[in-house]
Amino acid sequence: MRFHADLHVHSKYSRATSRDLDLEHLFAWAARKGIGVVGTGDFCHPAWRAELKDKLVPAEPGLFRLRPEIEQAIARTLPPPCTTRARFMLSVEISTIYKKGEKTRKIHHLIYAPDFATVDRISDRLARIGNIASDGRPILGLDSRDLLEIALTSSPDAYFIPAHIWTPWFAALGSQSGFDSIKECYGDLADHIFALETGLSSDPPMNWRLSMLDRYRLVSNSDAHSPGKLGREATTFECALDYFAIRKAIEIGDGYVGTVEFFPEEGKYHLDGHRKCGIKLSPRETLAQGGRCPVCGGPITIGVLHRVEQLADRIEQAALPPPTGGDVSNLVPLPEVLSEIAASGPSSKTVERSYGKLVAALGSELSILQSVPFEDIARADSSLLAEAIARLRAGKVIRDAGYDGEYGVIRLFADDELKQRTAGGLLFEMPNALPSPPPERGRGAPKAPGGGQSLSDCPTAPHPTAVRSTSPFQEEVKDALSSLDADQRAAASIVDGPLVIVAGPGSGKTRTVTQRIVHLIAEHGVAGEQCLAITFTRRAAGEMRQRLRDSLGARSSEIAVHTFHSLGLSLLRRHANAAGLQRGFRIAGEAERAAALAAVLDLPLPRAQNLIRAISKSERMEIAPEGEIAQARAAYQRLLASNNWIDFDSLLGLAVRLLENNPDVSAFYRERFRFVSVDEFQDVDARQYRLLTLIAPPPVGNLCVIGDPHQAIY
Repeated sequence: MRFHADLHVHSKYSRATSRDLDLEHLFAWAARKGIGVVGTGDFCHPAWRAELKDKLVPAEPGLFRLRPEIEQAIARTLPPPCTTRARFMLSVEISTIYKKGEKTRKIHHLIYAPDFATVDRISDRLARIGNIASDGRPILGLDSRDLLEIALTSSPDAYFIPAHIWTPWFAALGSQSGFDSIKECYGDLADHIFALETGLSSDPPMNWRLSMLDRYRLVSNSDAHSPGKLGREATTFECALDYFAIRKAIEIGDGYVGTVEFFPEEGKYHLDGHRKCGIKLSPRETLAQGGRCPVCGGPITIGVLHRVEQLADRIEQAALPPPTGGDVSNLVPLPEVLSEIAASGPSSKTVERSYGKLVAALGSELSILQSVPFEDIARADSSLLAEAIARLRAGKVIRDAGYDGEYGVIRLFADDELKQRTAGGLLFEMPNALPSPPPERGRGAPKAPGGGQSLSDCPTAPHPTAVRSTSPFQEEVKDALSSLDADQRAAASIVDGPLVIVAGPGSGKTRTVTQRIVHLIAEHGVAGEQCLAITFTRRAAGEMRQRLRDSLGARSSEIAVHTFHSLGLSLLRRHANAAGLQRGFRIAGEAERAAALAAVLDLPLPRAQNLIRAISKSERMEIAPEGEIAQARAAYQRLLASNNWIDFDSLLGLAVRLLENNPDVSAFYRERFRFVSVDEFQDVDARQYRLLTLIAPPPVGNLCVIGDPHQAIY
């Protein structure tokens, strides 16, 4: 049978991962994505290993499935066309950091096991070397060769794959590894390695340029840190659905079909660059700069393309698939395709609804991207989506490559083309006439009007046309609003006082609010440091920074772009003492906090985890807990204080209290951030709203919010 496998994922016990990364969510998302076999990830972590043993039962040889009652309960919630019922393969990623040849090596590795007895043996060996309970992907002071030996001696059926081999900082062939071959990294045991993981920033054709890699089978996996990222890369098999058949397919090719890949430019280490300065370079440009950033003089992070160029012994045009090669399918995740068409974030409610509707009508995401007929896609959604998928399958994409930890962007339509294709729809629900821009005032001296404006109460009489002096910067940026349509431009041109922009799904909300900021700086002399932009996700914030950088260049670095939580963290770091915190505090991970609370209260770890979730819920809802939760909360707060920790959920509450209890601090930020913009405003909760009113108090604050009340989650 043919199926996709994603064998590199993480659990909720790994650092910087979603709390939803549990078996239930992985199973549900595997059905939506069309993934037949999923790695468990993190099998060494004691709490996760216990959960795996509790919730999984043996299925086909070497594979596991959810207990029937759990699987059936989840299956009832899935769209009928999503028929895949995932099996799980026991897997773990291990990070090793060690000295070799006077150089520090940082390498990541994947280990696979056919049964829990093997998992226990590996875990016991590694627990004697380092702390395997600190992180789902533990960091061990162990030579890569010695880790391979532990895997090989744990079971004759265990196998070992070097992870994302080109990543600059943590990979066998990365630019910082110091190794130029797999043999150098794994020494006398290197012959036991038969496969390599390409990683997000490279694809098989790039690897085919190195003859020394011809002997290895290339596999791809998502390295998912949240369940929705499952299947963004995967490996395709046509063999029996069991552990040993999969291992055999990877080792000798019998049943190996190929891989599903990112376009490598979308990976966050494809090109060279220096993210802090917004510098992105090709390998040739890096060499011309002597490997130094042309802005600050610091070292450039050497990307995957450059590293492949250094080691390649074949020119790109001559890199034919070796005998170990397979089929390669470069795809863009469906939420990103929908996001581009809707001009809304991939995690927005608009995109989530469209995604749910499509998988309910057509089946799994990978089938939609790879094989569902175009006419069925058009019938289920639109001819525009059908054309987007057609271009994707043909590889006709626009590529803006990632660099130095910044994901790249793959687009299917040029901006002007998409605007023409979607012309005719109104951005706003209320078609009132809108004012022209007011006369320009001096930089840093905005007017403080007495009332707010929304699209329903804007006066129809225009303000006098502004008469502006032209600076070289203004000449360079030109009309910041020229890329917007008439309705967007009219809203973005209102620069003073509270402003509510009511905008429906797919209306270009983020683009409108971003270009309004550019308009303030380029054409109204507002200082960049007086602008604060807030959105809901790190990815959305990154997209906004990129748009500002595209329009303003280096001056965009003056603008504070935050999520609500990163804004709270920024305030607390700057005013730690006033917030009642010690300097150098850190945000402790959930697993770390739960283990500490369990030790303090002498509780089982699952009970401590449940108590922390209850405490967090009471904090978010601003409800005083009672009984056991109240007692646990007191102990929990003492625990945080004694370790100089805070938790993620308290970032906003602490920031609000900081501003409420320190009028001088809130006055400072009201004066600094004279122009505040908030995207997806309909989703703010009570604490986020209070934070905004403290920084931009009504009715005089220059607060611009944009969103759609029909999409509100609160």
